[in-house]
Amino acid sequence: MTPEALPSLSSSLQILLLMSALTVLPAALLMMTSFTRILIVLAILRQALGLGQSPPNQLLVGVALLMTAFVMRPSLVVIHDQAWAPMVAGALPAETAIGRAGDELKAFMLAQTREADLRKFAEIAHAGPFAAPAEVPLAVVVPAFVSSELKTALQIGFVLYLPFLIIDLIVASILMALGMMMVPPASVSLPVKLALFVTIDGWTLVLGALARSFGG
Repeated sequence: MTPEALPSLSSSLQILLLMSALTVLPAALLMMTSFTRILIVLAILRQALGLGQSPPNQLLVGVALLMTAFVMRPSLVVIHDQAWAPMVAGALPAETAIGRAGDELKAFMLAQTREADLRKFAEIAHAGPFAAPAEVPLAVVVPAFVSSELKTALQIGFVLYLPFLIIDLIVASILMALGMMMVPPASVSLPVKLALFVTIDGWTLVLGALARSFGG
């Protein structure tokens, strides 16, 4: 192989690595970032409001993606500065860059993961004991993080759902007391919930609370 062919080979390898990364990017986005919690909470909020398919799923996913980029920005900046940029410049081997990126994502996940979940999945994997959570391998951290995120998302969703459920019960009780049993309670409670949600600037409160729930 001639020296002239080396730059071409390097570019080809970079393209191959990029295409390979794109194939696993959706799974990494779902399993290793804040996307899961945000999307589940938004879906529960839509159901609590009784809006059916409005906002549509595509819009909820888009909002979740934007919020994920906002929440993950500090980690993404570190990954870019300490892993991606040096690798592209040729100052850092790909293996080392991938390791640095993985360590940064692992630090984010550990900050959001319950120790009980870490212990449980470490026992299932017959790994450990570990002196500190940072020593837990990524193969154990990822499922523990997902399990912890699902719990957290459902807890937040329950807190959001409860006041709208109370409104539904109050409206249903009032309609029954007035003898208006043929009127669907949802047709009356929906505008009440929407008016309340808009009055308190609900979207800003919910999205802000979601961002702060990650320690930002």
